[in-house]
Order: sequence, then structure tokens, then C-alpha cells
Amino acid sequence: MKELYIPKNKYKLYMFVCLSLFLLLLINSVQAHGISGKDADYLQHNAGRAIGIFIYLGAKHMITGYDHLLYLCGVIFFLHRLKEVALFVSLFALGHSITLLSGVLIGIKINPYIIDAIIGLSVVYKALENLDGLRLVIRKPPDPKLAVLIFGLIHGLGLATKLQDMALSNDGLVANIFSFNLGVEIGQLIALVGALFAINLWRMQGGFYRHARIFNYCLMFLGFMLAIFQLSGYFLFLISQ
Repeated sequence: MKELYIPKNKYKLYMFVCLSLFLLLLINSVQAHGISGKDADYLQHNAGRAIGIFIYLGAKHMITGYDHLLYLCGVIFFLHRLKEVALFVSLFALGHSITLLSGVLIGIKINPYIIDAIIGLSVVYKALENLDGLRLVIRKPPDPKLAVLIFGLIHGLGLATKLQDMALSNDGLVANIFSFNLGVEIGQLIALVGALFAINLWRMQGGFYRHARIFNYCLMFLGFMLAIFQLSGYFLFLISQ
């Protein structure tokens, strides 16, 4: 990757962007990867098949799930060919689907604070990979495709854990969970089309490589913040027991 340059007069703008995103993360950190409000109420009180509603709720979760979106933006950030984008996104979707479906239907569960902290670190990992800094931490980094699949498994398990906390009705559960997963993948596709359009537009406007490094530093910062907040929540939970 070519050496990147950041004009000094841009630092204040980037700091403002980082702090704004940090505040957004701070306000919503407890809800990372979660489902709340009327959506959660519906899921907990629904009985029987509701395929259309579950597809909608799955798509909504993905489109508004900034932890997912941060990671996926990192994944596609330096990809140029549509074939490459499709491959990486498909691997993530495969991993996500496996653990979302098996997690809920079989009952695989991890503490939600811990899994959300790992999801935050997945964002850090991807930013480090984009910055070509993984070798400073890992002597022999895994193949990027394998890493995307593994993190897809982790992201899916995070959502499966949250869904299990809602004690969903067994009546129509299989159809509803498959529908929810379909909605998640539809939402992912919609979000990625928007992100890919914005990134390609940025490339055409110029300055992409001059600012790519700071973008990934921001990505890393947000991933660390998500992980720290979730770990703080975990330790507070332990203290309260």
C-alpha cells in the first residue's frame, strides 16, 4: 500500500469526526448488536409464524447495527472488484448465518458483554489489517478470507445470544429464525450497496488514498471503544452479582 499523507489542517476535522462517532457509540453502546423497544416487545410476545415481520426485523437490525457496518466497511474498503466484494461478503454472511441459526435453534450462548467486546475487537483487527499493521501484533496473520469467515461466526453468535435472552416462543420458531436470518442478509446487502457506492464515489472525487489511513485509525478507535464499554459492562455485571 502506498504511503499515505494527511494535511495538518485536516486534523481538527478528523478529530471532530472521531469525537462525534465516539459520542454516538457512547450513547448506543449498551444496545450494540441488540434489539430493543417495540421490536423486542414484539419478538417476545409473538406466537406462531410471522415470516414477513421477522424478515423486516432482521433487515432493520442489520441496517441499524453500526457494529456490523463498521466491520463490513473495513472489509470492503480497499476492494476494487465486485467479484472480490461478493466473495468476502458471502463468507461473512455464511459465518453469520451458521451461528445465528444454530445458536438459537441448538442453544449455543455466550455472555453478551463478552461477545460484543470481541465484535468490537474484530473492527480493530480489520482496521489493523487495512493499515498493514497486523504483522506488528501477529507474526503470521491468517488469510483475510478465513478471518472474515471467523468473524462472521462471531457476529452471528452475538445476535443469537441476544435473541435467546428474549425467550422466543417455540411455536413457529424455526421458520421465524430462518426468516429473521434472511432479513439480516437482505439488510446487509442494502447497507453494503450504500457503503460501496459512497467509497467508490470517494475514489472518483480524489483524495481517497490521502485520507484512507485516518479513516482506518477512526475505525480502530471506534472498535476499541466498543470493546472497552462492553468489558466495563461485564465487570459491572460481575460486581452487581
